[in-house]
Amino acid sequence: MASLRVSPNTISQPLNLRRRFSPSLHGRVQLINGRRAVTACLSVDVEAPDTASKLGLAKSREVIETEAKVVVQTYARTPVVLASGKGCKLYDAEGREYLDLTSGIAVNALGHGDEDWLKAVVEQASTLTHVSNVYYSIPQVELAKRLVASSFADRVFFTNSGTEANEAAIKFARKFQRHTNPDAKEPAASFISFTNSFHGRTMGALALTSKEHYRSPFEPVMPGVTFVEYGNIQATKELIQPGKTAAVFVEPIQGEGGIYSASKEFLQFLRKACDDAGALLVFDEVQCGLGRTGYLWAHEAYGVFPDIMTLAKPLAGGLPIGAALVTERVASAIAFGDHGSTFAGAPLVCSAALAVLNKISNPNFLNSVSKKGLYFKNILKQKLGGNPHVREVRGFGLIIGIELDISASPLVDACRNSGLLVLTAGKGNVVRLVPPLIITEQELDVAAEILYQALPVLDATNSN
Repeated sequence: MASLRVSPNTISQPLNLRRRFSPSLHGRVQLINGRRAVTACLSVDVEAPDTASKLGLAKSREVIETEAKVVVQTYARTPVVLASGKGCKLYDAEGREYLDLTSGIAVNALGHGDEDWLKAVVEQASTLTHVSNVYYSIPQVELAKRLVASSFADRVFFTNSGTEANEAAIKFARKFQRHTNPDAKEPAASFISFTNSFHGRTMGALALTSKEHYRSPFEPVMPGVTFVEYGNIQATKELIQPGKTAAVFVEPIQGEGGIYSASKEFLQFLRKACDDAGALLVFDEVQCGLGRTGYLWAHEAYGVFPDIMTLAKPLAGGLPIGAALVTERVASAIAFGDHGSTFAGAPLVCSAALAVLNKISNPNFLNSVSKKGLYFKNILKQKLGGNPHVREVRGFGLIIGIELDISASPLVDACRNSGLLVLTAGKGNVVRLVPPLIITEQELDVAAEILYQALPVLDATNSN
């Protein structure tokens, strides 16, 4: 199946103009123009174009053409204009339905339009939206209290995104070294990061991100960062040095890098090595934290705890928020004016985050994520594991990667044409699956079947 291509003047149409999901699973393979086409969904009914879909198509073309004229072209977008969503389903401007296994890149943990989240947002928006950090606000303090109570941390610094949370961690680590070593002529200021890491796109977080193509257009980035192989204890041991290393940044599970999980031995080693060197250990849980692994925090599965943890993506259910959670030892180094933000911790986003945290932190909710994650990984291995292009199915909870021996883009396109939205990761050869945590086993069955039925596109691509 050919992948979709779009220009400002054209928009390709998926195979089916409208899909409706019904309770039973049926996978169908048809020949269209002599080619194998996948139409696997819960039950997929194809309808003739109607007036509404024609109007939607015109609207999509208009949106894509206008975007090309007025928005800075930093995104190679998928040619779909999404108009609404509910639960784990998204709908485009033509009325087509998609099963969402992207969650807005691991953001919409409660799916789309969660009633408790919506109630919290509407009530807070009608009461008080923003006041800045010149003043106190109740939702911010309540959220900080809940985060502290449910984690290793003693205090919280709020930001507006994951990259900002990592920028805060960088500043806090350097200030901590100055505070704890007041007589040092040059306090420790360097950082250790790892291969396949992704920590953000602002200049400090970018410097910690291993992929060179992210960094090279903007060099020189922040100096003093050394990259070492993820999971390699011996190589890392030689780099963490007293008086030089301010902090080690690591993702317990790498998302953008390809869905790689750290070993318990590796994280235990990092904890001890940082303690011995007087360095801070920073866990970036922007993508893997807050329930996605079936644990509230990914590091809890390892029994290893950081000095700083950065959060963002799912915390406010789709509204912009980030946070750096720190121990009292770190917080004691930070003084008034050392860092700040105009928008961070606003009443509106903190009320939304409270609704998300209250729901996800429920032990029954977390148990359901673990159960569904195991179920999904098992059926993916059963359905896809025998395909020669599938190297590995890996992951933890509901953050799962399917590594291929070729580019995953054709498979992603074929899935989209059949009503399933998925992402890529790694070097573009990993299918990244990060569905809303509320997804059902029935919906996971549908996703696995669509992926299975779409696999032949890889043979067609490889033969070209």
